[in-house]
Amino acid sequence: MGHVAGEGARMRDLPAAAALFDQMADAVYLLDPQSSHVVWANRAAWEVLGLTAEQVLDHSVLSLQMDVIGMPQWTEIAEVIRRQPPYVFIGRHRHREGHEVPVEVVTTCFMLDGREYFLSVARDVTLRLSLEREVRERQHQLSFALNEAIDGLWDWDMASGELYFSPQLKRMLGYGPDEMAPVLSTWSGNVHPDDAAQVMRVLTDHLEGRRSRYEAEYRLRNRNGHYLWVSDRGRVCERDVSGAPTRVVGMVQDITDQKMLQFKLEELAANDTLTGLSNRRHGEAFLDSQLALCARVGMPLGLCLVDIDHFKVVNDLHGHLLGDRVLRAVAQAMAGELRRSDLAYRWGGDEFVVVCPDTGLPELRQVAEKVRAALLAIDGAALGLSTISASIGVAVYPDHGEDVPTLMASADAALYLAKAAGRDRIEVARPMDSA
Repeated sequence: MGHVAGEGARMRDLPAAAALFDQMADAVYLLDPQSSHVVWANRAAWEVLGLTAEQVLDHSVLSLQMDVIGMPQWTEIAEVIRRQPPYVFIGRHRHREGHEVPVEVVTTCFMLDGREYFLSVARDVTLRLSLEREVRERQHQLSFALNEAIDGLWDWDMASGELYFSPQLKRMLGYGPDEMAPVLSTWSGNVHPDDAAQVMRVLTDHLEGRRSRYEAEYRLRNRNGHYLWVSDRGRVCERDVSGAPTRVVGMVQDITDQKMLQFKLEELAANDTLTGLSNRRHGEAFLDSQLALCARVGMPLGLCLVDIDHFKVVNDLHGHLLGDRVLRAVAQAMAGELRRSDLAYRWGGDEFVVVCPDTGLPELRQVAEKVRAALLAIDGAALGLSTISASIGVAVYPDHGEDVPTLMASADAALYLAKAAGRDRIEVARPMDSA
């Protein structure tokens, strides 16, 4: 230890150099290569270990470094330091209170006054390791989110034409990891024909800068030929020197369950819960939109107002449960006689409205007659009744009204005439100029 003490004294004879080293944030150790003893150390070296300047000189690499055990290992390390400077070692220093201080040690070998020394700079990497661990954890979370928590990713290299489909996207569509050719047509060819034009228009708008991102909900065919509803979102992530897009990435989510629930809720909101026909709110909205369309393109529109004959008597004599059964039977019979373009809705109580776009008076009378006949054909005996009939008033745009209130009033007046004339009949509204 006399030699070590002498070396320490030599360093203390250099106050200017020591003062400079004491300003460093990293620990600096001057080591005897043979014994690994600390010959000198700066302030950071002893402070980070909870020691004093004198105490640190009583230590060696073997006593401070928890990952270097025994002289044979130190001898091997010393040979490597001599051959391959600088030597970088990641280890753990032992604090005076017993806990570990993770360090990155960079050691070089040099000669001074004919003697060999090792100069080690040890950096406390506690914070760095903590940050690296946090990054790894976040990378794991991100990897899980990208590869497991969402249904699929795609990456389109526009220059090469290659379109990458993630394994999760392939799995969502029922394909194996080595299936689905990595080209645009693999995707575009499976978009539902009714959605394809709109989806491609939105994508083109984004590529040409008219939209900040690509977002679309559409139906995508899976391996079995069934269509899934998907939410597809993407954005250009690379451009060439002229600003033209060269790479687009995005993600696809299966929203089939959400869409089915949405459609069910929309159906419940639009339908009359008792009869299954459209309810008044939805029916009137349909009538408004169709009348506006017919007015714009110069087409007629027919309107039937249907009222079940003697329905109050049914309720009074047989109760509302049977009345409800009658209403359901009437709605079913009526719906079976309408064209796809027509809409029947429950107006209230035992009254129904039938809206017939692009239908003049002759065709409207035929529709009304088919409805009247269908109600008479209902098996009344099964309901405990003789027959079921209805009175119907019909009106046509523009002859009997040029707006919804006027047209409805004309049909209602015709319905009153049908009832007054004995029921189970059809009456046509009077033309506006004769009303």
